[in-house]
Amino acid sequence: MTREPSYQELAFFPGCTLATSAKENYQSLVTFCEQVGYRLSELPDWNCCGSSSAHSIHGEAALQLPARNLALAPKRGTLLVACPSCYLRLRQTQTLLLRDPELSSRFQSTWGVSPPHELEILPFLSFLSSLDLHSFFSEAGKALHGLRCAPYYGCMLARPAAMPVSRPMGQVMEKVLSRLGADSCRWGHATKCCGTFLAAAKPDIVTPRINAMMDEAVRAGAECIVTACSMCHFSLELRATRTPRIPVFHFSELLSLAAAREPQNWFKRHLVDPVPLLRSKGLLS
Repeated sequence: MTREPSYQELAFFPGCTLATSAKENYQSLVTFCEQVGYRLSELPDWNCCGSSSAHSIHGEAALQLPARNLALAPKRGTLLVACPSCYLRLRQTQTLLLRDPELSSRFQSTWGVSPPHELEILPFLSFLSSLDLHSFFSEAGKALHGLRCAPYYGCMLARPAAMPVSRPMGQVMEKVLSRLGADSCRWGHATKCCGTFLAAAKPDIVTPRINAMMDEAVRAGAECIVTACSMCHFSLELRATRTPRIPVFHFSELLSLAAAREPQNWFKRHLVDPVPLLRSKGLLS
């Protein structure tokens, strides 16, 4: 009789992008977490965090949208957040509640619960840095052998200094990719803004920025870009007009591929098909 694998439950806030346009990020992240022993439990009835839209035009909505999600969250333990923008909004709201007793009291009267001051809101890269990945990858040094990547963190993880995190994020992608046999190319756009929130209103600004990023990645020797943010991924794939366009991966996709070495259905959702590149490296059959 085969024993069912045991999992550690982890509260999870996916955010709107992972639930809609970046389902491949959601699927690969959930799959990877299960591969390393964690089962993600979504917050019940979660809502949009407001991201930069509410933050830009309506201060009260920018506070109450993430506040409602915090009211649904566990009071202590860990809440995993995949999207850097969602992480920023949730973490900043928690910080405000911790520092402002009047705001904290208003939170309790509005939502009927006390603020989750003891909850650790954890971005995916910090979660990843806490894992003993040596025991999870049976083909360390081979799983992604020969793949030349430009790691792209985006601007949202460069959070305000007033919001320190307890677990590091810097160079996480480079370290893990190196461990798996991939080459991380050094380039000058790793933490620059992709302009995603200007994409609809100011495409004349965003498209040249994206093309410049793609050009720089290619000049650095990269065959693909690996993103930490699903909104950045969407912007890079959709707004680039240079040819040829190089594939863009969610980091979670490469992690899950490295852990399982099996064909992944989510690659068909990409606007730039990454399968030919992976096959040319012998990473997919």
